[in-house]
Amino acid sequence: MIIFSILIVLSLVLYVYYKVAIVKSNDGLTQAYFNGKSRICLGTLVVSFTINQYILYQTRIALFIGIILIIVGIPQIYRGIKEVKHYRKEWKRLNPS
Repeated sequence: MIIFSILIVLSLVLYVYYKVAIVKSNDGLTQAYFNGKSRICLGTLVVSFTINQYILYQTRIALFIGIILIIVGIPQIYRGIKEVKHYRKEWKRLNPS
């Protein structure tokens, strides 16, 4: 259970970091690239929180709510991965550091 707690905190911190980086950037490509990364972090946060709560309570209502949240979280991860793959090469070409 400690692994899910660490994953929750880490994904929350990275989500906030990427959202702040989006606000600070003026470049549309950088914003789109970081938005994809923040989607991955948000989906990871939702899914790991759901699994952690179900392991903790193990009730029927926790299962139903968990299923709904996993249905919401997995598409966020999938769409974020697609966005990051789409923008990665161009972003690295323009930002060589």
